[in-house]
Amino acid sequence: MTTETEAAGPRGPYGEHDDDGERAERGDEAMRHFTIKHDGVTIPVSRGGRGRPLVLCPGLNSTQAGLHELAGLLRRDHDVVTFDLRGHGLASVADRYSFEDFLGDLVAVMTELGRLGLPAAPVLVGYSLGADLAVHYASEHPGTVAGLVLIDGANPVPEPFITEAVLPEFRAMWEDLAARQEAVRGTARQVVLTPQEILDLNLEIDAVRADILGRYRKIDRPISMIMSASMAGDRGAGHAPRFNRIWRAGVERLTREHPHIATSWLDADHQLVFTHAPEIARIIRGATPGDWSDADHR
Repeated sequence: MTTETEAAGPRGPYGEHDDDGERAERGDEAMRHFTIKHDGVTIPVSRGGRGRPLVLCPGLNSTQAGLHELAGLLRRDHDVVTFDLRGHGLASVADRYSFEDFLGDLVAVMTELGRLGLPAAPVLVGYSLGADLAVHYASEHPGTVAGLVLIDGANPVPEPFITEAVLPEFRAMWEDLAARQEAVRGTARQVVLTPQEILDLNLEIDAVRADILGRYRKIDRPISMIMSASMAGDRGAGHAPRFNRIWRAGVERLTREHPHIATSWLDADHQLVFTHAPEIARIIRGATPGDWSDADHR
C-alpha cells in the first residue's frame, strides 16, 4: 500500500528541505514521495530525475538524507529511486532488524516499482549492506534488474571481520555511534538501532558474505563494483591493516571466479559514498548507457 505526495519545487531526496540537497537537486524535475507499508513498517520512498531507472539502496547506518549528494548527481541522467531501510531515517521502527528483514524492505520497494510500472528494468545500486541486499535480491528475482553497481559491499571476504580480538573495539565504536545519534534523533538522518542490534547484524553480515559467492553465480546481468582501497582507513597500526587486507582479498577472490565483474578502486575508506560522491557518480554514469541489458521489468 502506498501513499504519494509530489513536491512542486526542488527538495532534498528524502522529502524535507535541505540546503545541500536543494543544491544537488536544482534543475531536476519535481520529486515524488510516497510510502510503502509492509511487514508492520513504513518505508519512505523518493523518486526524481530523468533517464534510465536506478534504485539506490542504502546500507547499515546510512539514510536517504546521507546519500543526497550521490542521488542528486545521479538524477541528472537517471530516474533515481531512494528509500530508507527500517529503523533508519524516516522509516518506522521495527521489532526485528535481521538481514532477511532488510532484504524484505528492498523486495517491497522493488515490488511496488514493478506495480507502478517503469519504462525499463532499473539498475540496482547498493552501498555497503545495501550491496549485499542487491546481490541477494538479483539472485532471487532474475530479469527484474538491468544490472548491479555494488559500492563497498557484497564482498566474499575469506575470513570474518568480527573476532573476539576486535569485539571490544567494535562495541565501543557502536556505542559511540549510538550516543552521537542523539543529535539527529527524530530527523531524516536518524538510526534507531541499538549497539547490540548493530553488533548482531554485523555478525550476520559476516556469515552472509561467507556464502555470497554462490549468489553471484545465479546473476546473469552486468555487475560493477566500486571499492575503497583502504576500507578501514590508512592507519598502519591496530586492526586496520588486517581489515584492509581481508577486504582486498575478498575482491580478488570474487574477480578470479567472475572476471567479467568490472572493479573500480577509489583512494578512500568505507565512507567513500559520502566523501567521493562525484567520482562514484561518474563511474556509474560511464558504465550504464551501453553496458546494461534491456531486460524486461517484471
